Amino acid sequence: MDISRVIASLRLAVSASPEDVVLRLHLAELLLESGDVDGAITEAGNALVQEPTSQTAATLMSRALRSEPRAPAEPAVDDDDAGDPRGTFDWQAADAELADIVAPQFVEEAADAGEPAFSAERPSVRLADVGGMQHVKQRLDVAFLAPMRNPELSRLYRKSLRGGLLLYGPPGCGKTFIARAVAGELAANFLSVGISDVLDMWVGSSERNLHELFVQARSIAPCVLFFDEIDGLGQRRTRTFNTATRTTVNQLLTELDDVHASNDGVFVLAATNQPWDVDPALRRPGRFDRTVLVLPPDAAAREAILRYHLRERPVEGIELGKLAAGTDGYSGADLAHVCETAAERAMQDSVRSGVVRMIGMADLEAAMAEVRPSTGPWFEAARNVAMFANEGGAYDELVAYLKSKRML
Repeated sequence: MDISRVIASLRLAVSASPEDVVLRLHLAELLLESGDVDGAITEAGNALVQEPTSQTAATLMSRALRSEPRAPAEPAVDDDDAGDPRGTFDWQAADAELADIVAPQFVEEAADAGEPAFSAERPSVRLADVGGMQHVKQRLDVAFLAPMRNPELSRLYRKSLRGGLLLYGPPGCGKTFIARAVAGELAANFLSVGISDVLDMWVGSSERNLHELFVQARSIAPCVLFFDEIDGLGQRRTRTFNTATRTTVNQLLTELDDVHASNDGVFVLAATNQPWDVDPALRRPGRFDRTVLVLPPDAAAREAILRYHLRERPVEGIELGKLAAGTDGYSGADLAHVCETAAERAMQDSVRSGVVRMIGMADLEAAMAEVRPSTGPWFEAARNVAMFANEGGAYDELVAYLKSKRML
């Protein structure tokens, strides 16, 4: 059987009936067999868009992502056309011309072929370096750290490490730092991934990037795999008609639930400022099924953060307790900006007077009056979600905090 003719016929059939998932999957299977991996990924992805729960489509997508592209089969030539000059083409000359154009690019890619797609690190920070946030530390200990330190008890209680943990809260409150500290606590590798590391303009490339990311994380386990701004990568599929975005979410779901590879030793964390924009399928059991609210630092944490940002600056007469009490609601980033503004104030004064002076309480208090908390807009948006969209008690922790601050 001439597989190229069958593929051509199936393409026409799929174009005529794009909603026929079975037909599309048959085409994807044949494309994969013929070595057209990118074509198979595209068709399997389109099938998943129409039927997100299709296990056949998910399995086929996983197989395609693991396959190496092969040279496609040469198209058949009818005997009637064999002597027709219009049916012949000098492929060797065309290949040579193409090689002259793209050879430098392929040489560069070949030199980098042995390098990992994503860079991992071994953080030295620990949870003890995170000021305050006792509730967050406790949740992390229950979810990841205690089972890792007590494998016998984990087996006894059948405590599974499967699934991930979603950190959410206002921006600038240390979600990335906490994820890094978890990796340091586990003595694990740390892979931090942003939207730009995964999303690609070419069809199928974003899905392949995700697959390669998980393959690398499994190969260097124990590993903390951290997705920053997960709402951009795992956006609600009901809010987008972009096929590429939808298939990327489908691929992320496939990797988290992969039946062909084990995620043991891969601890998946994610952070977002807008958990209500994350696709609900990503928050089901076995995925990001545990959530932790990371709030603005408490008084103890604010004092520790201020001490950290002032430790190498010339200061005198600083009352950290008073400063911490006056910065309720400030994020960690806000506190860093307060210290930076106070240092600028003292430096400008030194430049004007010609005499170098220390940073004092007056500088920090003036900076506090100038730098206001940046968390207000986030809490305004979160308040509406807590009031009208708290299905199943997903945001009970947020509701309790808002009530304690008399915001609700």
